[in-house]
Amino acid sequence: MDFLISPAHAQGAAQSDPFGFFLPMIVIFVAFYFLLIRPQQKKQKAHTELIGALATGDEVLTAGGILGKVTAVTDHYATLKIADNVEIKIQKSTVSAIVPKGTIDAA
Repeated sequence: MDFLISPAHAQGAAQSDPFGFFLPMIVIFVAFYFLLIRPQQKKQKAHTELIGALATGDEVLTAGGILGKVTAVTDHYATLKIADNVEIKIQKSTVSAIVPKGTIDAA
């Protein structure tokens, strides 16, 4: 008793094109690339450029939420003035944004 598909059709579907299996995998990889990988690479590139452009006098916000003014910059570290007579040394990679000048005075 054949309900929906005859045995001949079922066998034909099982022996279909071997590349038919790879096409959905390729489509999924392309979707992952454009939805996940490429935006992450752009974000990383923008952060690297931000770190490279860090200069004395910039007002920055760190990943930890510290707002300060850059007083010195080395290869891997920056010194921030966060209050009168209070300076801290941070890794440059923890800087999340350069904020507009005058933001510290307004805060």
